[in-house]
Amino acid sequence: MTHSDWETFSRNSSSRLREMLGVDFSGKRVLLRSDLNVPISGGRVTDTYRIEASLGTIQYLRSQGAVVAVCSHLGRPGGEVVPSLRMQPVADSLAALGEFSVRAIRSVVGGEVTAAVNAASAGDVLLLENVRFDPRETAHDREFAGALAAPFDAFVLDAFGTAHRAHASTVGVTDFLPSYAGSLLSSEIRALGQLLDQPERPFTVVLGGAKVSDKLKVIEALLPHVDKMLIGGGMCFTALRAKGLEIGTSLVEVDMVEKVRSLLASEHGSKIVLPTDMVVGPTFSEDASPTLVDVEEMPSDQMGLDIGPESAKRFARIVATSRSVFWNGPMGVFEWESFRGGTSAVAGAMAISTGFTIVGGGDSVAAIRMLGFDGQITHVSTGGGAGLKLLEGEALPGLTALQIEGN
Repeated sequence: MTHSDWETFSRNSSSRLREMLGVDFSGKRVLLRSDLNVPISGGRVTDTYRIEASLGTIQYLRSQGAVVAVCSHLGRPGGEVVPSLRMQPVADSLAALGEFSVRAIRSVVGGEVTAAVNAASAGDVLLLENVRFDPRETAHDREFAGALAAPFDAFVLDAFGTAHRAHASTVGVTDFLPSYAGSLLSSEIRALGQLLDQPERPFTVVLGGAKVSDKLKVIEALLPHVDKMLIGGGMCFTALRAKGLEIGTSLVEVDMVEKVRSLLASEHGSKIVLPTDMVVGPTFSEDASPTLVDVEEMPSDQMGLDIGPESAKRFARIVATSRSVFWNGPMGVFEWESFRGGTSAVAGAMAISTGFTIVGGGDSVAAIRMLGFDGQITHVSTGGGAGLKLLEGEALPGLTALQIEGN
């Protein structure tokens, strides 16, 4: 899909997306693919954001009188049963947050699932076992998809975070059941589509995180269409190296330097804003002693761990005065207080902005929530990788399966 194709798609997405709203689910047995891939420690969910975001669709289906069987992956079990990645802690958290009973089923397909679904009453919620315990899930196995769909009357895809994966539970089941987009998935598409469907200007994109290679395609796709692109985090050091600057022991992708140099020298390269000062440390550790330096005076034995205060002020000023902002990736190692300043400044600017703001990507969302700004952002996305793929102009298999294109 070209960028022009995506702009056309974004303008028409709401009318071409087969949504669940308006469908009669009364008495139906609904398979709901959610994204409940949450962090777990000591048998407890430590960040409930994705569960909270999934509740709206679950509650809607319950209110319609449906039996709701939720399926999701958790972690990367590699097609094997991993006890620490069972869904029971997620079921407990879902029940507590939703204030309804949730029965965790220790199977994904087969007799146990069928019996539980058949025994359930209108409004009941079941949570199937980790769908990636079965290697056929990620292999997009048709037989597995058919078995997954067999006990149900309809399918709702609400897992935006996995919509870019052609897996059995995101795409395969649509061959067997009437299929619809959930409210969370619909809201994600509309929000991201708004950024490319004549966004209010100035339009600013803020990118951070470790690697340029992870975000190269989105940089190339968006750079011609933004007013400013602010780059911080570990990925900025590849750009600084491309400018011929010393970066000490900072993270760098040597094989990306020439590509970034070409981007900086391109027609739209002047839109890229890089840090001018840096907070460095001798080691990658929380107790590393922070030192503020100019980017043109980086010590050879130090590594950059955050953008500096002058850069943070500049980034924040650009963000706060923009009318449309997309942010993916922290500006530094925000988990450590000494290296949180840049991320905090951008987050604060996003929060006070009167424009249309989107935060995507697990680390950025975690930072926003940790700093208490999540309620002040227009849209906090549940899908980092999927959001980037959409903004790159790529078709997402999960959306294609819902006939989001080509009607």
